[in-house]
Amino acid sequence: MCFEKKGYEVYLVGGCVRDLVLKRTPKDFDILTTAELKEVMRAFPHCEIVGRRFPICHVHVDDAVIEVSSFSTTGRKFGKKSKSSMRRPSGCNECDYIRWNNCMQRDFTINGLMFDPFARLVYDYIGGMEDIQKAKVRCIIPANTSFVEDCARILRGIRIAARLGFRFSRETSHFLKELSHSLLRLDKGRIHMEMNYMLAYGSAEASLRLLWKFGLLEILLPIQASYLISHGFRRRDKRSNMLLSLFASLDKLLAPDRPCHSCLWVGILAFHEALVDQPRDPMVIAAFCIAIHSGGSLSEAVNIAREISQPYDTSFQEISEPKFSYSKDELMDEVIRLAASVKAALRRLSDENLVSHALIQYPQAPQSDLVFISCTLSVKVSSIFDCVRKGKNRRFVAKRGSEIDFESLALGRLDEVRDIFGRVVFDTVYPSRLAKL
Repeated sequence: MCFEKKGYEVYLVGGCVRDLVLKRTPKDFDILTTAELKEVMRAFPHCEIVGRRFPICHVHVDDAVIEVSSFSTTGRKFGKKSKSSMRRPSGCNECDYIRWNNCMQRDFTINGLMFDPFARLVYDYIGGMEDIQKAKVRCIIPANTSFVEDCARILRGIRIAARLGFRFSRETSHFLKELSHSLLRLDKGRIHMEMNYMLAYGSAEASLRLLWKFGLLEILLPIQASYLISHGFRRRDKRSNMLLSLFASLDKLLAPDRPCHSCLWVGILAFHEALVDQPRDPMVIAAFCIAIHSGGSLSEAVNIAREISQPYDTSFQEISEPKFSYSKDELMDEVIRLAASVKAALRRLSDENLVSHALIQYPQAPQSDLVFISCTLSVKVSSIFDCVRKGKNRRFVAKRGSEIDFESLALGRLDEVRDIFGRVVFDTVYPSRLAKL
């Protein structure tokens, strides 16, 4: 059944329109239609209605899920006192008014575009195209009102600016800082979701830099903020460090349509924190990530690491001066100790009391004991490092082939996650070497 033939209007809306205008790959697609959701259900065999108060349809197409909403349900969502109930603009007919009314319910002007795929028209009632041309993120309504209505927009704004390389309007920038502590009101699950959008889709380094610039990192990841403070990292610093370099290496492998599971970036945070706590010999780090990468024999990983002649990145303070007198058993023991240290760091990242205790050494850092990494996720991340042990690891199977299986990576399959973790760490410490192993 074709909605157009039955007289229904269908639009692409939100960020996917923005990305198509910019000739970028959208993370996902959102569709808005004048049809009722029951009509959508009848049109698509693999479809389900989700949400009770404000239902939408999830249409399953191959491995993708497309969100389809109806004008009738989005109208109920915002109610009579909504910001969208402003006086109709002059010269605005009924069809324009319905579209304008929906656009006014969105967060940023560049997300307030509607695209009619049949007429091939982009509807822009709020200056979204102009702000795309100016590379600017600007709230549709006054930023203080917008962020008070939904403080998660602060994180969405950071994510969009990081991914696109856009800047914020002066007003939006001011209230990002002014209302940053309102994020503490958000549900921890929501914070985790927004942080995953930032760190798992190919723009993690830029996201961390913006979170730091606007004073949000101290609230969301206080241990990492304390690291930057202790290293004299300024708000607008263009320099890099090991934390940012690790995520820059991760970004090279990911994209909006090729994300990773959150256990990967949490594992990277824990690994880095372990090195901050105790810098390690580059050979120990090499053997550690080779063992993770292969999911196989620690003995074999140590043998490979001892043959490495390529210089490591000496700019990282988290890497200690190399020791050249390790016996094989000593090196294996050091690698096992590093794995235990990473697991301990993971516990610090997922326990409020341990976060508070870890920050004692940084009295100049704003205090925040926010923890959004769940115990369930912490256990999954910890299992990444279970393969680092002496003896034959028969229950750990090395990944086959060098191609990244992005579906498995997004689902958090451990063989795929271990493979990418090893690549990221090795390519950060010994750039471009792991791919040749």
